[in-house]
Amino acid sequence: MKGISEDQKPVTLFSATIIVIANMIGTGVFTTLGFQVASLHTAFPALMLWLVGGVGAFCGALCYGELGAMMPRSGGEYTYLSNIYHPAVGFLSGWVSMVAGFAAPVALAAIALGEYAGAVFPGTDKMVLAFTAIVLLSLVHLVDVRFGCHFQNVFTMGKVLLIFSFIISGFFVANPQRIDLLPSGADLRAVFSPNFATSLVYVFYAYSGWNASAYIAGEISKPEKNLPLSLFLGACFVSVCYLLINYVFLYTVPIGELSGKIDVGYLSAKSIFGVRGSTAMTLLICLALLSSLSSMVMVGPRVTQVMGEDLTALRFFARRNARGAPVRAIVLQSSIALFLVVTSTFEVVLTYVGFLLALFALMTVLGVFVMRIKEPDAKRPFKTWGYPVTPAIFLLLNGWMLCYLVIERPLPSLGGLITVACGLLFYRVFATRQFTKIGG
Repeated sequence: MKGISEDQKPVTLFSATIIVIANMIGTGVFTTLGFQVASLHTAFPALMLWLVGGVGAFCGALCYGELGAMMPRSGGEYTYLSNIYHPAVGFLSGWVSMVAGFAAPVALAAIALGEYAGAVFPGTDKMVLAFTAIVLLSLVHLVDVRFGCHFQNVFTMGKVLLIFSFIISGFFVANPQRIDLLPSGADLRAVFSPNFATSLVYVFYAYSGWNASAYIAGEISKPEKNLPLSLFLGACFVSVCYLLINYVFLYTVPIGELSGKIDVGYLSAKSIFGVRGSTAMTLLICLALLSSLSSMVMVGPRVTQVMGEDLTALRFFARRNARGAPVRAIVLQSSIALFLVVTSTFEVVLTYVGFLLALFALMTVLGVFVMRIKEPDAKRPFKTWGYPVTPAIFLLLNGWMLCYLVIERPLPSLGGLITVACGLLFYRVFATRQFTKIGG
């Protein structure tokens, strides 16, 4: 397929960074703290989770920046793993992205939207609301790529302002909770416990999206420069926001009340602003969740589109409309998300998604080492800062979490492995068809 000329690429550095921020700030930060404190019980290890998650996102962003600058084509892990290892590995990552990487998070965001709306408006049909949000945002991004970018920029700036207002207002709450930032012996033991490792799946899910602009590299102007910069800026900005807003959640609501709850933002808003004020803030959180839905609806179908360009049997999904939107890929992703809204529960799907995302992110970052060995003289417009330490940190954190997920949460992990096995089966079927050159 003919590429887009440089002057026609619609995504600037600002828009690419906004896409990263929008993909990161969303469902996870407003829904997962309750699950974390349910197993860790105190504030210090919960905050350490978010610090560790930020370190992992930062290290991963640097590694993806190197790979993205070397291979400035849309598709993310699909493009990278196909070139680093084998087209079969790239196909598996694309297969997982279609189901777990984007469609499942779209479903989770829609479910969370229903939970928050239900807290403000009792009796709201949460499933109808989730369906409506997915359908309407899919239609927005079917219209035009540039229009989708402008829509995304406006919503994301609103989401950032929401978080800042939450953080600033939280420090003026009338009855704050005591948070001891000097850890006790029990806190330190909790940080190195299996519960901490398995809770990382919630945090890494909340941070997922730090690689978002890599999926639309082919539509970013000057991708060799702007792609790694957007990943770096987005990951750093969101890490600071996450630490502060989770501190505010813990500062404003007793841990016992947060434990096991999804709508932690609503509970915090009620403590800060009272019942009336919490209604307004919760509605703003709903807009933030809509922004996350929008960003995933925009980014995810690009993986399916690129797979269609490379694989004859999937060519149906490569078609774009006159304004550049991959219509059929968007419809496919939205259909899967709607199915998951009906059939899934929030926590199990989140663990399943986290397992798969971590598995393929680990393989991609490992690819930085592989490419340095295989192609030491290849052109690298951007090199990973701190290599080999930064990719090693990412691999250790994700490997630690994956090991404990398999041990402590075997069913969602098994579901992830079954998804990969199904992808291998599909690849065997499609491998008899003609591949075009990956990246061509």
